[in-house]
Amino acid sequence: MSNNRSNMPDNRSKGSFAFTATVLALLAVIIAGVLCIAFQEKRGAETGQTIKQSGPEYKANEPVDSGKTIKFKEAGEAVLEKGSSVVDIAKKAGPSIVGIRTSLADFMGGIIRGLSEKPLAEGSGIIISEDGYVLTNYHVVQFADPAAGTGKIVALEVFLADGRQARAEFVGGDRMNDLAVVKVTLDNLPAAELGDSSELEVGEPVVAIGNPLGLELAGTVTVGVVSALNRIVATEDVFLRLIQTDAAINPGNSGGALINSRGQVIGVNSIKVSVPGVEGLGFAIPINDAKEIAEQLVKYGYVRDRPSSGIKGKEISEVFAGLFGMPRGILVIDVKTGSGAEKAGIKTGDVIISFAGKEIKSIKDFYLAEKEHKRGDTVDVEIVRRGERKKLKLVL
Repeated sequence: MSNNRSNMPDNRSKGSFAFTATVLALLAVIIAGVLCIAFQEKRGAETGQTIKQSGPEYKANEPVDSGKTIKFKEAGEAVLEKGSSVVDIAKKAGPSIVGIRTSLADFMGGIIRGLSEKPLAEGSGIIISEDGYVLTNYHVVQFADPAAGTGKIVALEVFLADGRQARAEFVGGDRMNDLAVVKVTLDNLPAAELGDSSELEVGEPVVAIGNPLGLELAGTVTVGVVSALNRIVATEDVFLRLIQTDAAINPGNSGGALINSRGQVIGVNSIKVSVPGVEGLGFAIPINDAKEIAEQLVKYGYVRDRPSSGIKGKEISEVFAGLFGMPRGILVIDVKTGSGAEKAGIKTGDVIISFAGKEIKSIKDFYLAEKEHKRGDTVDVEIVRRGERKKLKLVL
């Protein structure tokens, strides 16, 4: 900057050039830090590989309803008292936690002739119905998803706590929420009892059961507490609202259960923060969210009613707002062609300050406000464009 400015003809030009360069530099920083908001599914979590959308695009005139439903196990007399011992919790919930493995396979006439030396992935799952539906993380079984293009050459296996094994069928998956459902055909399956994650409190004791580091350590039980609720965690272009826990969660625990002191599943273990010097930062998908998604995966094979505004944006901090005289909110960086945002008249450079009547100051605010709605809902959006406020109607 100093070298360029020395070549300018007068002080007035120097000041003008410096201000313009500063503005451009700051805008470059903003654009470079773009975060995607509730947008398209583009890349597979954790693997970095390109994965196609986990289900077909919904079209109103297509007969997509399979007619299948899940019958979850209801709380009964077998419910443990609140504050039961870890031993009792493990005995009750442990049989419902399974191991899951995907491997490349050479199929010929329905017979597996050969398997890859190393599995593609190993993880955990939760039996959620007596007729064989198993809930897990999408990243555990993503290569078995027909939409990934590898389903026909991947063997999907489930290993029960009682020693039984079975080949599983991929039912449906949703990368945006990192959840999937697979199905096994076996008798006398021990379905887990699902709790109510909305009743959780910070500090409440919890137990995690899963298969850390693979099937050799199947059924591992760890203990901790609910460290925090409603944590918004970003993984690439995906935002998840999660339960934070200090119960040990390691690779292989993914898809396993986080369980309350009544022996009820209240979360699906999904993420661990792996940074040198950092311990006790694990995250689970609330079971209330997972149940709704699982029901749609069984019925449609994908999540049909997810809302999407169709924008990419960057939150404007209080500091940047003060520097440039801009309102706090979400600076729109890109608008998807054909999206609800485009049809509503939202343009690149607009600042979203209100969504569905809620003030928007951060990506988290926008995510939570959008998630409260379903596809097809109409919401009021307030924007600022060149200093002028505008109210628009957006169909999600």
